[in-house]
Formats: sequence, structure tokens, C-alpha cells
Amino acid sequence: MTNTALPEENGSSLFPLVLSIVAAAATGVLWTYANPIQLVPGIIQWRIFAFLPPLIGILLGWKSGFICGYLGTIIWSLLAGTFIPAHSLIVDGLAVGLTGLVPGLLFNPATTTFDKKTLIRIAAVCLGVGLVMVVAVSASLAFLNIFPFWWAVGYLGLSDIVPMLIGTPLLVASAQKILTAAHPAGFKRF
Repeated sequence: MTNTALPEENGSSLFPLVLSIVAAAATGVLWTYANPIQLVPGIIQWRIFAFLPPLIGILLGWKSGFICGYLGTIIWSLLAGTFIPAHSLIVDGLAVGLTGLVPGLLFNPATTTFDKKTLIRIAAVCLGVGLVMVVAVSASLAFLNIFPFWWAVGYLGLSDIVPMLIGTPLLVASAQKILTAAHPAGFKRF
């Protein structure tokens, strides 16, 4: 695959900030209404759009990825009726925010060519940060006596890690081309 780098020297960081907020709203709405399988009704569903925070982080910057993951989680929990202040605002929000932050720190489209080797590294990073997120969220659910730890690890791993492993590397190069076409003057990652 060829690199169609997004020049970062031009433009402002307003474009990725606005897109990250829009992506966070879309993430929350999609997680609420477009999840085909309820793994544990009312607690865990298969979030086929779990790739959005890492994808946004890579394309728009680590802050944008964090915003997408954190706000997306808060919006989802409010819309789905699963908002638990200590869990949603602290553990779940921060852990899912990390799934956008870490890939955004490690991969920059301006300096990265999305070849097979890089796509495999992206999948590996999604796996690693996904495991950290799953363990943190599962521990919180168990601590609050909402769901047993190991069951949560299994179900959350299936619901979030699998879509991140497949969706993020699969979509990053084509999404980058769309962003480049939408904002050809370039922008600063946020």
C-alpha cells in the first residue's frame, strides 16, 4: 500500500478535534443501536464498531483517539441505560480512551506507510491495549459486583478486541485516503 501522508505542518488542530467529537458521538450511538448480538443483555454486547477509537487515534492523533473512546463510552452508557458513575466515568471511560490514545501515539500517517508489516503491528497494538482495557473493565465490574471477573474478560475480549484486531488494520489505509481527499491542505493531528 502506498503512503498518502497527511501533511501536519499546515492547517489547524480544529479539524481533528471536531472530527473526534463527531466520531465519539457516532461511536456511542453505534455501540448503542447497531450491535447485533447481546452477549450478556444489559451488560455486554458485541461492539462491532470497537475499531473506531484506535482508527481515530491513528488518523487524527492520540488526543482525538482518547476523546473518541472516552466520550463514546459515556454516550453509549447513557443511551444504553448502563451508566454507573464510578465505573463509566473512571474505569470504563479511561480504559476505552486508551484504546484510541495508544495507537495514536505509536502510528502517524505522515510518517507511516501502511504496508502489511505495519498493519500487523497495528493489530498487535490493538491486541495489547485491548487486553489492558478488558482486564481493567472486568476488574471494575467484578469489584462493583455487577459481573464475575473471568466471565467479563471472556465476553469483553470477544466484544471489543476482535473488532479492533480486524477493523482497525483493515480500514486504516482507506480511511486515510478519504481524510486526505476531504482535507487536502492537511491538518495538525490533535
